Amino acid sequence: MKSNQQKNKLGCFVKMLPPNYLLSSLDEALSYDANCFMFYTGSPQSSYRVPINNLKIREFKIALNDAKININDLAIHCPYIMNLANDDIAKRNWAKNLLLNEIKRADAIGINFIVLHPGNNKNKLLGCKYIANAINEINKNNSNVVICLETMAGKGNEIGANFIEIKSIIDLIRDKSKIGVCLDTCHLNDSGIDISNPHKVLTDFDKIIGLNYLKLIHINDSLNTVGAKKDRHANVGKGTIGLENLKKWIHNPILISIPKFLETPYVNNKSIYKEEIKLLLTK
Repeated sequence: MKSNQQKNKLGCFVKMLPPNYLLSSLDEALSYDANCFMFYTGSPQSSYRVPINNLKIREFKIALNDAKININDLAIHCPYIMNLANDDIAKRNWAKNLLLNEIKRADAIGINFIVLHPGNNKNKLLGCKYIANAINEINKNNSNVVICLETMAGKGNEIGANFIEIKSIIDLIRDKSKIGVCLDTCHLNDSGIDISNPHKVLTDFDKIIGLNYLKLIHINDSLNTVGAKKDRHANVGKGTIGLENLKKWIHNPILISIPKFLETPYVNNKSIYKEEIKLLLTK
């Protein structure tokens, strides 16, 4: 178990905007007093990406060091538009190429974690096989980046709304060093898991998947009751999970050293991450 004396890793999603790209992401994170952060390398709804050489990687690494933020506590989130579980082989291949491109960008920046929504298919077993096959192909050209499967809310034909489906994918991955899991508190709640008792959830996770695969966590309240399968995030303390239950996840000794990222809604067209981070870190 991790010691409470370790620095709690809590941050949020940030943008990466021109002309300063990665530097703008860091500046935004620092404005919220975040010590870790996650970002998209382009629009989550588009496959277009600016050239890697435009991202100001060298300057970014210098600024990260000056800010005393560890690059190993950062993550990239994949676009939502890819579906590695698609029955259409052409669409699967398109998604696979898009993911490989994101991994190459992460590797160029020096970021070790990339978060992936597993995919959608009515046939969950077949979908899990498609996802694993794609990741196995990708990992032939992936030297360092860990693909973190995000736990999903279970809306529609989403794969990954329970630990067994996530395990089904991991079991088929040949190189286990390049696969992990990103828990999402809103998604867990909406999928039907009561997260008011982190110890029980983590015990179940450990029995089914293994805590060694838990790499990242998204911290979100939910607008929905447990099991609603709707995936509607709420601001901290403004949903059905509640502030005190989310604090249990922030201050759990096992999770202190795991990067945790807020992904909550804007209020009056502005982020309130700074206030939420302060709120969560207060015991």
